[in-house]
Amino acid sequence: MRALSTLGLALSGLGLAAGLLVVSACGDDTGGSGGSGAGSSSTGPGSGAGSSQGGAGTGGEGASTSSAGGGGAGGGPSGSCFDYPSFEAGKLPTTQRHVATTGNDTTGDGSSGAPFATIQRAAQGAQPGTAIVVHAGSYAGGGYVSNLAGTEAAPIWIGGAAGEGRPVIQGGPNGLGLSRVRYLVVHDLEITGATANGINCDDGADYANPDATRHVVFRGLDIHDIGSNGNQDCLKLSGLNDFWVLSSRFARCGGGQAGSGIDHVGCHDGVIAGNRFEDLSASGNAVQCKGGSSDLTIVANHITDGGARAINLGGSTGFEFFRPPLSASAPNAEARRIHVIANLIEGSVVPLAFVGCVDCLAANNTIVDPDNWIVRILQETVSGGGYTFLPASNGRLVNNLVHYDRSGISTHVNVGGNTDAASFSFQNNLWYAHDQPGNSAPSLPVAESGGLVGVDPMFVSLATGDHRLQSASPAIGAGAALAELLGDLDGECYLSPPSIGAYEGGAD
Repeated sequence: MRALSTLGLALSGLGLAAGLLVVSACGDDTGGSGGSGAGSSSTGPGSGAGSSQGGAGTGGEGASTSSAGGGGAGGGPSGSCFDYPSFEAGKLPTTQRHVATTGNDTTGDGSSGAPFATIQRAAQGAQPGTAIVVHAGSYAGGGYVSNLAGTEAAPIWIGGAAGEGRPVIQGGPNGLGLSRVRYLVVHDLEITGATANGINCDDGADYANPDATRHVVFRGLDIHDIGSNGNQDCLKLSGLNDFWVLSSRFARCGGGQAGSGIDHVGCHDGVIAGNRFEDLSASGNAVQCKGGSSDLTIVANHITDGGARAINLGGSTGFEFFRPPLSASAPNAEARRIHVIANLIEGSVVPLAFVGCVDCLAANNTIVDPDNWIVRILQETVSGGGYTFLPASNGRLVNNLVHYDRSGISTHVNVGGNTDAASFSFQNNLWYAHDQPGNSAPSLPVAESGGLVGVDPMFVSLATGDHRLQSASPAIGAGAALAELLGDLDGECYLSPPSIGAYEGGAD
């Protein structure tokens, strides 16, 4: 997929406002942020009309938690090199069904004067081109929508009303359940207090059918304080294909904070871009990709306290849950071709964990003060039961900027059994132990080429959390050319050769 440009757009006629996320078709890349309070949003209904320039630093990547005219909860990059195409671009709804706290599912007809009371009632019989407009207020969680299908030419939207505060879905087992949906856009909702998952979107257990749930956009969501007693997730995705998670915020996910911001099980061809992940401590993750997941791009996100494994490339999945189902004649893998690019990862026990992941890439990420390791290479699902599993292998770590406390690190790279760590490659990464610069050299499973060791990357301002590069930074222009590399965390194009880290250099 290629890279992103965002334009503000005010929509008239239907009384809706949105930002235009310009996304053009671009083929497969199997080789491969906004200022405070302004995030970017996408074509179609939505509460935000603006896009944001700037990025991390004092203001973060558009970390607005209010939707009233504010775009996505996560904000995100909006420069000329931040463009991940979805089916939503250029599409407008042809009809609306309204949901309001004053509505009635029995006597309402979905008009603005006689709204429904729940999303699930408004979704009944909804046809392609319908916008389910949820007005500001608080709604009980636990709603469930299935077999809702738009088309490429006429999607279906579920989300907040233009110019209003983001509606709040409170409580329930799942805040909102979606199953067997296609060409659906879920936008500008706040979901909190669910005892299971914030949003659970799946394929209805039709594991062998790649079209069961396909073409779904999640944008401008604020999902937080989810779960009751264990491994629950803010956004649980199972069996999705061709999907986007954009400009959203995920915080405190899972009972005891043991869940994930986004948990993928058997998901394929997805983009996770321009989001904020916060306070996912204890044993959780910001993003997890397992169960046969492949071809996911995790790009330009800001992760703060991302849990035990901020980004878990792979994991451990019961054999019965793989999508597609496991093959008895060909080797299987927990995950393949997961690309983690231009993210800012602050804290977490380990920022990057390659766990049974094959042909995966971590490039141009800025990693700041992890708690125990910088990288883990592990294998939790091994061959057995008639199935062969490939080991974690052929991982690439390129152009990453690692600013760490040497006294807090046990080992730089933790290598577990049953892995093929010798097949990994390390290239043009910058390693700086700010407490012991002379002891910055990492211990790696293979020799690195082009690495920079013990040189201060010269962030603009550590005091204010601005991890852009000063113009004299040694990281500028020191990266390796990379076909998968497009835009940085501000949405600006990487130069050739690129800088090391999540930001192209020279901010001051």
